[in-house]
Amino acid sequence: MKYLVVSDSHGDRQILEEIAAHFRETVDLFIHCGDSELPADDKLFETFQVVGGNCDFDAGYKERLLLTTPLDRIYVTHGHLSDVRFGLSKIAYEAAENDATIALFGHTHQIGCEVVQHRLYLNPGSITQPRGPIQKKAFAIIDADAKGWDIQYFGRDFAPYTDLHFTFPR
Repeated sequence: MKYLVVSDSHGDRQILEEIAAHFRETVDLFIHCGDSELPADDKLFETFQVVGGNCDFDAGYKERLLLTTPLDRIYVTHGHLSDVRFGLSKIAYEAAENDATIALFGHTHQIGCEVVQHRLYLNPGSITQPRGPIQKKAFAIIDADAKGWDIQYFGRDFAPYTDLHFTFPR
């Protein structure tokens, strides 16, 4: 199964439309980790599973989602309520409480992925405003199978960042 994960688009609706159109035939699940700054009832969110972030003021957003696929239980939150700027401790507790195999979040605008105790934690970075040591506008695709997760980060031109490819066993 393929999960496309994007976050922190901050009003750039066009890039979300382009991502959805480009990957519609090859991705099983589209996820937005918040700070879209779009209305919660935007038509795009018929394609993307979305949570609200600290810059999403529409009351129609959920703060957290738990998505179930044949391979994974995916916990999604923006991250500001989980204090992700200060580490993964709180989101790890939340993901464990929900028996999630994957925890997805944004908020920091920083690309990152790691597996801790058989659970994948992934931040796709920001598609519009990257921060931190990796200054690349990005989103990620997780290719999941029974053995593990293959993660590839992509740029706004949909080309893979060859230096941002990771494989983790379950």
